[in-house]
Amino acid sequence: MNVLVVGSGIAGLTAALHAQESGHDVTLVTKGALGDGSTGYAQGGVAGVYGPDDSAQQHAADTMVAGAGLSDAAAVDALVADGAERIAELISRGVAFDRDPDGVLLLGREAAHSHARIVHAGGDATGAAISRALVAAVRRTAIGVIEHAFVTDLIVEGGAVGGIRLLIDEAVTALRADAVVVATGGAGHLFAHTTNPTGTTGDGIAAAMRAGAAVDDLEFVQFHPTILAAGPAFLISEAVRGEGATLIDDQGRRFAFDSHPDGELAPRDVVSRAIARQAAAQGSPARLDATMLGAETLAARFPTIDRVTRARGFDWSREPIPVTPAAHYLMGGIVTDLHGRSTIPGLFAVGEAARTGVHGANRLASNSLLEGAVFGARAAAALGEPWPDSPPLRSRYSTDPAPVSLEYRDGSDGVPFGRAALQQLMWDEVGLLRTDEGLQHALDTVRAWRSDASAPQTVAEHEDANLLLIAEATASAALARADSVGAHFRLAGRRATAPAQILETV
Repeated sequence: MNVLVVGSGIAGLTAALHAQESGHDVTLVTKGALGDGSTGYAQGGVAGVYGPDDSAQQHAADTMVAGAGLSDAAAVDALVADGAERIAELISRGVAFDRDPDGVLLLGREAAHSHARIVHAGGDATGAAISRALVAAVRRTAIGVIEHAFVTDLIVEGGAVGGIRLLIDEAVTALRADAVVVATGGAGHLFAHTTNPTGTTGDGIAAAMRAGAAVDDLEFVQFHPTILAAGPAFLISEAVRGEGATLIDDQGRRFAFDSHPDGELAPRDVVSRAIARQAAAQGSPARLDATMLGAETLAARFPTIDRVTRARGFDWSREPIPVTPAAHYLMGGIVTDLHGRSTIPGLFAVGEAARTGVHGANRLASNSLLEGAVFGARAAAALGEPWPDSPPLRSRYSTDPAPVSLEYRDGSDGVPFGRAALQQLMWDEVGLLRTDEGLQHALDTVRAWRSDASAPQTVAEHEDANLLLIAEATASAALARADSVGAHFRLAGRRATAPAQILETV
């Protein structure tokens, strides 16, 4: 088969390698340089190595609990069943996970995990190590690579996907294929504050929506609890708390236990809200105290974090550091089965662009890299197989701008559209804490902006169009889900203090 893989994070690279090794003719298309994307930023590690008191079944149970009961059990079982093989494969491809002097893999623990089962590399540089190894592996093959190419749309003919349209150096071209694997990541730049690299604008998800593929769970956006609240967004790995660091208020009290008996190691949505509430109550950021770990341990176990915090003026071995939540991971996306197949024949989706059902309402820490590896391989294994009958499922979200009244024609309170305005709107109204009034305001505003938008021509304009489409779908999904569950948290009325207001005072 002629296969196009779009995206070069762990999911796309794994899918491309497996497809090529199975005899398919593979071309990998990436928006930036090969290996750009979120994978290289991942600090914590890959969950899935079990000690004597741990098991795949317990990992699955922890995943289900973190997902607030909305994870798909079959998808979770597939994740943990294939995990050991995928981690072994990463090692065979050259990922040097950290080991003790006897050569035994070192295992870390993160929030909502009942055991230490997370392998890491370079202390806190796991994603970078994985990206380097997989990019090198791709370079050693006959896989074709097209870099700095923006996918504008999928080509759909006769009800099946048969290729993609690309924008390269302002010229539009088409590539034909028997199958397209979307691995373009999430949409973190919907929000004013995010851990995601600049290119995460939901391009693959939006293209799939325009093609008619079903998407779901877009209301479930995970906010990472601990971003350094000084300078550009920089993630402080959950593994720091797994090693014993604590969250404290301005009086030095550990406040996370007010929200959950697991305190700092509660699921991410719980900890994020606890931090936001505490920051609002005291009028300044909450703090992460890692001083008990000592300078030597911090430098050895978390060299990247140690370097960045010190560069920004903090000696975190001697003083607690200010932290705040930021948008981190999209649990929803293109609906797929257990082999990455979407509701349109010929279209696969893997990684953060996919809604596999693994994460439910809240992703368990360090399951994202594992999911990319597992489902990237599973999608490649399904290439050439008969396409199953699509379930009677179609996206709840229209790609056509909904009609709006004239009072909204100029957008939010007369503010014209701009990406920064969209990001602030989403942060304030469709972020960590949501209300009926805020969600409706966001939805009306985004619909007005979409209705006034002209046809995109440049890459930036295409990105804006994609963000607007996904923003409308996200706000619509959040408004439709009346109950609070996992990362989707509804408040009565309109909140008095948004998390953004705390962040922006730092």
